[in-house]
Amino acid sequence: ITKSVPSLMTDIPRLRAGRLGAQFWSVYVPSTMPAPEAVVATLEQIDIVHRMLKRWPETFELALSADDVERIFKRGRIASMIGMEGGHSVDSSLATLRMMHALGARYMTLTHNNNTPWADAAADKRAHGGLTKFGEEMVREMNWLGMLVDLSHVSPDTMEDALRVAAAPVIFSHSSARAVADVPRNVPDAILRQLPKNGGVVMVSFVPGFTSPDVVAHDRRALAERTRLQQAMPSDEAGVNKAMDAWRKANPTPRATVAQVADHIDHIRKVAGIDHIGLGGDFDGITEVVQGLEDVSTYPALTAELLKRGYSDDDVKKVLGLNVLRAWRQADRVAADLKKER
Repeated sequence: ITKSVPSLMTDIPRLRAGRLGAQFWSVYVPSTMPAPEAVVATLEQIDIVHRMLKRWPETFELALSADDVERIFKRGRIASMIGMEGGHSVDSSLATLRMMHALGARYMTLTHNNNTPWADAAADKRAHGGLTKFGEEMVREMNWLGMLVDLSHVSPDTMEDALRVAAAPVIFSHSSARAVADVPRNVPDAILRQLPKNGGVVMVSFVPGFTSPDVVAHDRRALAERTRLQQAMPSDEAGVNKAMDAWRKANPTPRATVAQVADHIDHIRKVAGIDHIGLGGDFDGITEVVQGLEDVSTYPALTAELLKRGYSDDDVKKVLGLNVLRAWRQADRVAADLKKER
């Protein structure tokens, strides 16, 4: 963790300073956990969110719909939504998925860094070629519930399959544009071009390694150096780490900038359109920060950058949250229609 990053990037004073009206709280647990344990751990995370909202009721209120978000915002509180980050949190169980929704979860990322038994992740080896038949059922069940299908962390094949199956808009809760920063966690143009038909939203992240082409290039050089050192010192991990510390001192990581975050927004607007962009900062899920976007108090800096680039007030409002609310409302309408069928 860099010295510039405090122990937390989110607290009530900084949420207020950043003018946040709504926040998805990620009930993330590691995808390396055995799935039955992950279910219990996810329930404990959901419990923490509920207890937090009860502890500070003058600040937070649980939002279960887009209408809730607007009502809570008008009351001067921060609308709080729950998102599950990884399909391992439901252990391949549609019943568990339904119960997570009943407890307030309103999106689920289909995978985290590891494949699930029914979907391929971006950071894992190709196992299924996208979604399995059961993975398609998971997407359909989420559509039936009105739970947003989140495609951050999944492979391009899984993105393609989910878009083919989904009857409602998808989201990418914290991803950026692969054409700007070429890493597997970002969204390829071929997928961006499908978003207008689906109605989905890419919520641009503030992860330096997904944001800055300079950081991406630096990370690749660092990986190549570590690989070289491991080959030279195959049984000396301490020696490798010491040599890497020296390498990093001689080759400091470049800083990602607010302007580079806006470059991703520009690109997604060009390829998918202004109606398909949101913000997914990933604060407290990151160990390095974009210069100028160090914590939740700094969102106005990005607003200023977009205005400086000529975005209209209405377009900025779409990026700041209205696009996500529109996709969520559409997902709820789809769910209502599907529930008439079964």
